[in-house]
Amino acid sequence: MSSGTYGALYSAPSPSTAAAAAAKPPALDSLLTPAIKFVRVQWIDFINTPRVRVLSAAYFRKLYEHPGTRVGLGIPHVGLGIVGLNVADGFGAVGEWLYVPDLSSWRVCTYAPGHAVVMGWFQEKTPAPGKGLEVPLCPRTLLHRLVTEAQDKAGVSFLVGVEHEFMLLSQTTPEPVYVNNADWSCAAKFRTGSIENTVLEEISNCLLDAGIELQQYHAEAAPGQYEIVTGPLPPLQAADAVVFTRETIYNIASKHGLKATFTPRLHADSCGNGAHVHISVHGGKTETRKADEDRAPRMSPTERSFLQGILTHLPAVVAFTLPTAASYARMIDGIWAGGTTACWGTYNKEAPVRVCGPAGHSHFEVKSSDATATPHLAFAGIVAAGLRGILDGALLTTGDCHKPAHVMSEAERKAVGLDKALKLPKTIAEARDALDSDAGVKDLLGAEFVESYLNVNKLMERWITGKDEQATVRKYIEYF
Repeated sequence: MSSGTYGALYSAPSPSTAAAAAAKPPALDSLLTPAIKFVRVQWIDFINTPRVRVLSAAYFRKLYEHPGTRVGLGIPHVGLGIVGLNVADGFGAVGEWLYVPDLSSWRVCTYAPGHAVVMGWFQEKTPAPGKGLEVPLCPRTLLHRLVTEAQDKAGVSFLVGVEHEFMLLSQTTPEPVYVNNADWSCAAKFRTGSIENTVLEEISNCLLDAGIELQQYHAEAAPGQYEIVTGPLPPLQAADAVVFTRETIYNIASKHGLKATFTPRLHADSCGNGAHVHISVHGGKTETRKADEDRAPRMSPTERSFLQGILTHLPAVVAFTLPTAASYARMIDGIWAGGTTACWGTYNKEAPVRVCGPAGHSHFEVKSSDATATPHLAFAGIVAAGLRGILDGALLTTGDCHKPAHVMSEAERKAVGLDKALKLPKTIAEARDALDSDAGVKDLLGAEFVESYLNVNKLMERWITGKDEQATVRKYIEYF
């Protein structure tokens, strides 16, 4: 090992290994053990709501009794487009999909004894002309399709890991009350016997027992704020794991009388909650490309094209990764949340794309992301942007920012190519406009999906806005 290599190193599974695992899901009998009494059939909609149907284990088994018969539950089309009691344009009372369990996503609910949870695929009940059974609006189907396309067209695969930032509250009304006021990485946030320490340890044990790699947990800087870091997985499995991790955090906090919230930013005088996405690129072309090598000599040509794709399309991508009005209270310069300029920097917390890790094993941390985002759609947006860059052979146009972009002089900005860098949206409305006008990303995601997502997101913005700031904050706390 060279002296320049450090840390835990990860490799993406080979395409053949991944294909074999997908083609042979675990047998039902190995999953439905006597300890499992209920099965939670779960999906995540366009506004990041975990929705669930709880089946008895006996009935879930009965669904599989007739070989050759498609297994699934009928879910109305509004299952992806309902906000509160309101239905977004393009969705309605007519129509139903079949939600088909994906047994490879099965996990025992360590936070709810006797329960297991399984994700699935939305499918048409009967084949649709020109589409077959696939539902383009299904978040898991969309992400799976993009990952498959990346492998088939570019020989590229990805690993994704996530930082989960959240706050623990002992009271939500009339004002939020935090479990403590200690600072970043302070041991004072983990006093033995304290309710918060009990909750963090139980959450961690639940994740470990469920087979999710827990890398670390620590205190973050805001009052009552913590971060849990989970290990990298292929994008679809990573998104499923994010859902399970958040559900574990919510449930264990509730069990102990606390409220966990992932709200992006509660107060202007403290930092907010992000959900930073760490993504690594594996495979791709190996040819030498001198045109942009000086911009990032430690990266491969494929990594440079992926990075340029992210930067070019980041204004559109944040419509998925920063999908609420509250998201933009956190995305400002000077608070270590990524800033407002589409740029990158090695270990630069003020860049929206932060490059981490040793040369040859580096990955990209997309900081412009929070937990109001549906994880499957956030990952799909990031993959689509990066894949667009790879497929186009995009050249990296900016260099490594060794300083925050907002404090650079004009000469310093020009030296790293930031004189023509894009600015990120300041509001969710601007992000929606950027997505709607980005033909490159829309082509990969599909026009039908983008239109439907934008309709739901507009409705979400209207619904979550309360009569005043305090009412809006309470709604965010209760919902996220």
